[in-house]
Amino acid sequence: MALSTQQHPSAPRPGDAEAGPGAPHVMDDALFRRVVRRERRRADRANQPFVLLVAALRDGRRPATVATWPAAIAAVAAAKRETDIAGWLERDVALGVILTDIRESDLARACEGLAARVRRQLAARFDEETMDGLTIRVHVGREAGGAGHGDPWPAESLLDRELGPYPTRRPLYDAAKRVMDVVGSLVLLVVLAPLFLLIALLVKSRSRGPVLFRQIRIGQMMKPFTMLKFRTMTVNADHALHHEFVSSFIKASGPVAAPGTNGVFKLTNDPRVTPIGRLLRKTSLDELPQLWNVLRGEMSLVGPRPPLAYELEQYKPWHRRRILEAKPGVTGLWQVAGRSRTTFDEMVRMDLRYVRRRSLWTDVRILLATPRAVLFGKGAC
Repeated sequence: MALSTQQHPSAPRPGDAEAGPGAPHVMDDALFRRVVRRERRRADRANQPFVLLVAALRDGRRPATVATWPAAIAAVAAAKRETDIAGWLERDVALGVILTDIRESDLARACEGLAARVRRQLAARFDEETMDGLTIRVHVGREAGGAGHGDPWPAESLLDRELGPYPTRRPLYDAAKRVMDVVGSLVLLVVLAPLFLLIALLVKSRSRGPVLFRQIRIGQMMKPFTMLKFRTMTVNADHALHHEFVSSFIKASGPVAAPGTNGVFKLTNDPRVTPIGRLLRKTSLDELPQLWNVLRGEMSLVGPRPPLAYELEQYKPWHRRRILEAKPGVTGLWQVAGRSRTTFDEMVRMDLRYVRRRSLWTDVRILLATPRAVLFGKGAC
C-alpha cells in the first residue's frame, strides 16, 4: 500500500513545503483511521494481535517550529519496516504506525524493537527539549489479560479511546432509537405492572430469596452494568456448570442450542432452576425486568445480548465487535431468526449484520417478530 498523503492544493499544511520532493509522506488522518479499523478487523479475523504505535505531542501541544513534523515523519519512515503502514491519527498532533502480520510469539520483540528504533531516529533529529514534548506509545488490540487475569478488556479500551468511537456515529438514528426505547419501556412497564406483581408473588411463594436476580453483564464499549431478571434459580446457586458449558460452546463454536440446552447458554433440566423458574425461562418472562435497564439507557429494546465477563474471556477478538458496535438489547436479530439452528460464530455474524444494517424499521420488525419467536421457544435469553 502506498504511503502518500491526500493533499488539498488550496490548503497547504505546516511542514509540507519543507518536506521537499522525494521526502516520505504519510496518509491523512481520515484515510489512516479507516485503514486502522480495516487492519484491526483483518488481524482479528486472522487471530493475530493488532499493533499500533503512536508518536504524539505530549498533552496535544503544538510544535515550536513547522519543521518538527517533517523531521518526525522522516524518523518514523526510517524506523518502520517496509510493510508497516504510517499515517496521521490527528494532523500535526499524532502519527501512527500499524505493524502488519505480527505473530503472537514475536509480539513483545516487534513492539519493543519499533519503539526503540523510533526513539533513536527522533533523538538523532531533535534536541532534548523537543524530545520531552513527544510521547511514544504502543497499543495492542488483542485478548488482554485472558482467563484468570481479572480484567479482560483494558488494552481494547485504551485503543478505542485513542481512535475515538468504534462504530460510525448515526446521530439521527441513535436519537430516534433512544426515544423509542424510553417510550416503549415506559409503556410496557406500566401495561405489564399487574403481570410483574403476579410473577413476583409466584417467585417469592415458591422459593426463599429475592424476587429479582442481579447480574453483572458487559455492555456497549465493554462497560459493565447490572442486568435485572426475575430470579429463576435457587439462592447461591453454583455457576460452575454454566461457566463450563459456555466455555465449551464458544471455544468449539458448536451449535448454541444442543441437546440438553434451551436457547443460548441455557441448560435444560438444570438442578439449580426452580419449578416456577422453568416456566419463566420457557416463556422468557424472566427477562421482563430488563425493561428497567432499557429505561436507564444501559440496554436497548433491540440489540445483541450482553455477555457475562467469563463469556467475554472466551471470545476471539472479532467476537467482541458485537458489544463494541451496538448497545445490548432485550431481543435481537439472532433471537428471532437463528436461535437453536446456528453456531456461536453464526450468532455473532447475525449480531454484526444487524449492526451494519440497523434502522428503526429493522428494530420494529424484530420487535414484532419477538412474540412469535417466544411462543415457539425461540425467545430472548
